[in-house]
Amino acid sequence: QVQLQESGPGLVKPSQTLSLTCTVSGGSITTNYYYWSWIRQPPGKGLEWMGAVATSGDTYYSPSLKSRASISKNTSKNQFTLQLSSVTPEDTAVYYCARVHNLGVTDRSEGDWGQGTQVTVSS
Repeated sequence: QVQLQESGPGLVKPSQTLSLTCTVSGGSITTNYYYWSWIRQPPGKGLEWMGAVATSGDTYYSPSLKSRASISKNTSKNQFTLQLSSVTPEDTAVYYCARVHNLGVTDRSEGDWGQGTQVTVSS
């Protein structure tokens, strides 16, 4: 059974770059027909799809985040990462990584999800 685990700093200062890593176990990040995705949930709001990297290496982003987000994968470590630049307090959220079959998934009953990690943007 595949498991995903997010890791990274829980506190980031405004204007800095947020970096998170998702480590995959019980399955390979090279398996075809999956999108390795990042989703977040700000406090009091719904889930927001941020972007994904396909097994092929192609990347896809939410239009609202495309200028600040970068997703990549490291097949040797079986990990994929999210970098979000120029963060503001509005980027405070629980960040999830997920393995899903489609782009834009925000339903936690679809695919396999990590438990989530809280990131707070504050000086």
